[in-house]
Amino acid sequence: MASLDWIVLGLFVLALVGIVIWVIRKKDKNTTDYFLAGRDATWIAIGASIFASNIGSEHLVGLAGAGAESGMAMAHWEMHGWMILMLGWLFVPFYSRSKVFTMPEFLERRYNSQARSFLSIISLVSYILTKVAVTVYAGGVVFKDVFDIDFITFWGYNIDFFWVSAIGLVVLTGLYTTFGGMKAVLYTSVLQTPILLIGSIAVLVLGLIKIGGWNEMMEICRANVTVHGDSMTSLMRSPKDIDFPWTGVILGSAIIGFWYWCTDQFIVQRVLSGRDMKQARRGTIFGAYLKLTPVFIFLIPGMIAYALNQKGLLSLSSNDAAFSTMVKELLPIGFKGVVIGGILAALMSSLASLFNSSAMLFTIDFYQKYKPNKSEKHYVTVGRIATVVIVMLGIAWIPVMKGLGKVLYEYLQDVQSLLAPGIAAVFLLGVVSKRTTPAAGIWGLVIGFTLGMTRLGLNVFSGSVGEDSLLYSIFLSHNWLHYEIYLFFVVIASMVVISYFTKKKDPALIAGLTMGSASAAQRAETRESYNYWDIINSVIIITIILVFYAYFW
Repeated sequence: MASLDWIVLGLFVLALVGIVIWVIRKKDKNTTDYFLAGRDATWIAIGASIFASNIGSEHLVGLAGAGAESGMAMAHWEMHGWMILMLGWLFVPFYSRSKVFTMPEFLERRYNSQARSFLSIISLVSYILTKVAVTVYAGGVVFKDVFDIDFITFWGYNIDFFWVSAIGLVVLTGLYTTFGGMKAVLYTSVLQTPILLIGSIAVLVLGLIKIGGWNEMMEICRANVTVHGDSMTSLMRSPKDIDFPWTGVILGSAIIGFWYWCTDQFIVQRVLSGRDMKQARRGTIFGAYLKLTPVFIFLIPGMIAYALNQKGLLSLSSNDAAFSTMVKELLPIGFKGVVIGGILAALMSSLASLFNSSAMLFTIDFYQKYKPNKSEKHYVTVGRIATVVIVMLGIAWIPVMKGLGKVLYEYLQDVQSLLAPGIAAVFLLGVVSKRTTPAAGIWGLVIGFTLGMTRLGLNVFSGSVGEDSLLYSIFLSHNWLHYEIYLFFVVIASMVVISYFTKKKDPALIAGLTMGSASAAQRAETRESYNYWDIINSVIIITIILVFYAYFW
């Protein structure tokens, strides 16, 4: 990198430090301050944080790499702005009325304490072993590639720059998350989001100029046709496609999206921090607008990288190196610093959100539950300690990721497809129907998790399972998206049957937590929380998504 790039990157880091210092000086008085920013966040901070938290290694490495390898196939997962709108319009009223801190706590209010504990354990383990692990691993890989540094000499030892960048990323993010809490996560996102967008748009524009324009890129990508006749520019693939059949992609991506955007603590925590229902909903609308951009700033640059490679204008060592290679070879002096700042912003924001959400799950759902009579200051201290422990676990996992990271990364989407159906079904039936019983709630989680992890375990040891065996035909013979859909409806059916034979929860205890159970005052509060501008902007977002599908169909 040139001196100007280092200066630009340094200015970004200084601005980040300034925000963190300002946040730390606004001392956290209680757990609401530390974990939910005092429930005083505005729509700009909420929307920016939703977007910045979502943009992590799976976009910088995975999405751009997917664009270079399979084109538009993964775009379904990135056009989920309508799912964020569902969070705002359908779920925000229920979450706001409940005044909960965590999604497992909401399940306890709706079902029982067993459902809360089970979801907390699933969430914590999955955060540390998948999201934190993959983000840290990919961060080390990306920065080593972008900075083009193999080793750093320290006290006479040559240290792999992967370790320097990965550990540095974890420690730096862990420090400001530990001391700043949710406020640090929210307010740094307001800085990180525009930096990320500016840098990534620069990569898109310069890439299109280099290749000769949009039509040239599309022409080259259309020439890459699968054995089933689908080109890289096709959103809808043949039902015989082994990875992305249209029969699985539409509903399968929606189930993962519903779980991620509407029920996962990692995302919903930003909405819970809203000043009121209006700010929370408008934050989701702003977040939905921002969510329209990843296809254009990550996936399409991956397709551009493929086209440039086909024309001999760019040399790709691997598909996953698409974005970082374009940053290195296409950007002028100064802009490279902006883009690297954006990459740093994306990884730090995603990690910060994971650290804070994980610490909150431990403190609220475990520690406070079993130590209920401590002071608020004590719980904030426990939250900070929990954050430090999670940071240390992230560092401890780096050697494992160094050896297994590529394998785990390939399984990341598969893991999410196996976790999502059970959790999504339990939340959906819990909110839609007051007839769903507590027993159905906990058994829905158990059935979904057990069947999902059974497939994951068999996938890992698939060599020992014969293709003519019953286990293979039930768990492994189906496309991953088809299996996810089957699993979702198995959990739904199981919950309906269990609800028929088990005792319902007292309606008074779940008033306002299910559709049709809100009081007249609660319904009036919901109506007053939006106006025609909120409706118009929501319609605009849905229209853009429909136009996108029509163009790339």
